[in-house]
Amino acid sequence: MKLLLVEDEGELAEVIAKGLKHEGYVVDVCSDGGKAKNLLTSNKDAFDLVILDISLPHVDGLELCSYVRQLHLTVPILMLTARGAIEDKVNALNAGADDYVTKPFSFEELLARIRALLRRPTVKINDLLRVGDISLDVAKHKVFCKGEEIEMTRKEFMLLECLMRRQNQVVTRDTLYSTLWDMNDTLFSNTVDVHIKNVRNKLGNKHGSFIKTIRGVGYVFEI
Repeated sequence: MKLLLVEDEGELAEVIAKGLKHEGYVVDVCSDGGKAKNLLTSNKDAFDLVILDISLPHVDGLELCSYVRQLHLTVPILMLTARGAIEDKVNALNAGADDYVTKPFSFEELLARIRALLRRPTVKINDLLRVGDISLDVAKHKVFCKGEEIEMTRKEFMLLECLMRRQNQVVTRDTLYSTLWDMNDTLFSNTVDVHIKNVRNKLGNKHGSFIKTIRGVGYVFEI
């Protein structure tokens, strides 16, 4: 799951992002409403959820929320703000927000709200993927090949999940980069290739060959 956190309080944004990454989410952080608007416009399907402050530079949260809904994006939006008046909550919900958390808040509450939004039918995903002899349990974060558990790092697991969800579809390197890594990660030109190689090796010669390279484009998972 990839989240976009739009928050202009630097220390708070850092704490939230660190906590969410610890929980296994990929998090992009943006401190400017205008930049967030451009990011959402150019990456319409990149994020599974947006955490949005109301008071932001250049474009405030309410305007940005309305703009996202005008684009007909169904990505869940969680408002995170110091404004706790009923009128503020009503305005946020009318702008298209799905939920509203008032500062100060506990991280446990924020995490619970995020999980609740991601469980909604419009964004619900299958927790168990099976392709041939390979099965991937998202909830338990485990991979099995012919019934035997295969140990994988978090990024390797996420990479395999991304490919299995798009079985028989070519997934570009750019898509893998934008889906699995956030803007602040240090990446090299062969980062994806190295992770692909590791996943193939762990699956073994036969099953690793299910991940095919499409030269100059990306990869496809097919049997």
